[in-house]
Amino acid sequence: MPHTHAHAPSSRRRLALVLALTLGFLGIEVAAGLLTGSLALLADAGHMLTDVAGLVLALVAMKLAERPPSPRRTYGYHRAEILAALTNALVLLGVAIYIVLEAWERFREPRPVAGPPVLAVAALGLGVNLAAALALRAGSRKSLNVRGAYYEVLADAVSSVGVIVGATIITFTRWYWVDPLVAVLIAIFILPRTAALLREAVQVLLEGTPREVDMEALRTAMEDVPGVRRIHDLHVWTLTSGVHALSAHALLAEGARHGEVLAALRCRVRDDFAIGHVTVQLEEQCCGDHAHA
Repeated sequence: MPHTHAHAPSSRRRLALVLALTLGFLGIEVAAGLLTGSLALLADAGHMLTDVAGLVLALVAMKLAERPPSPRRTYGYHRAEILAALTNALVLLGVAIYIVLEAWERFREPRPVAGPPVLAVAALGLGVNLAAALALRAGSRKSLNVRGAYYEVLADAVSSVGVIVGATIITFTRWYWVDPLVAVLIAIFILPRTAALLREAVQVLLEGTPREVDMEALRTAMEDVPGVRRIHDLHVWTLTSGVHALSAHALLAEGARHGEVLAALRCRVRDDFAIGHVTVQLEEQCCGDHAHA
């Protein structure tokens, strides 16, 4: 049976709304950054550009994930969301590196910055980012891509605050070196969230155990099912956000009813550990032991 996401339509609508807000403001911020000479404003625009790219990727991935499985892709296109998240993280990393390199040049040769216009644009950007974060907050608990977009608009909001502070200082002091300093701080602020998103996406692609699944507790729960002597070759991995799969071998007690044990195992795994795709091979005698499993 295809696995569906009840939250997908709502998440997609929210992502589309945030994309419209972000894309509408991006052009304003880029133009303002070029006209005022503010690297901090351009850094914030660069971060916002990655938001746009991430939102587009997320929307495309969510649409692909709705396509049914096929003989060549038996799990459908669930992994498209994870690939989009990985791409988003790599783009963010590239933007952060570019900002640091450009800021170094600005420190060596400071350039004048028009403080008041930068201040006005940054304040408008803060409002856009807060509205976007509010729209994405609920969906961020259910989808890796929505969570990535949520973190990015929050980071953008903090970046906007930094630009506001820097523009205020420049307006009253004409300390133009503050502008590249704010740009570097924005880049530093981007990096931890980028690393977290990258790490989570790679964990899924490497088919690592989901962080919310306790393997020992899972094994114990399965072995507590009546008729099960031992569980081995136990593996759990993630297909996409909130969709986990399990495979295992169950060594049965003598006289155990295969159908009843299999149904009980599936219910236990699904209800107690929220794992939807369950494949269990039942054995009356062990077909080979694997110490690592």
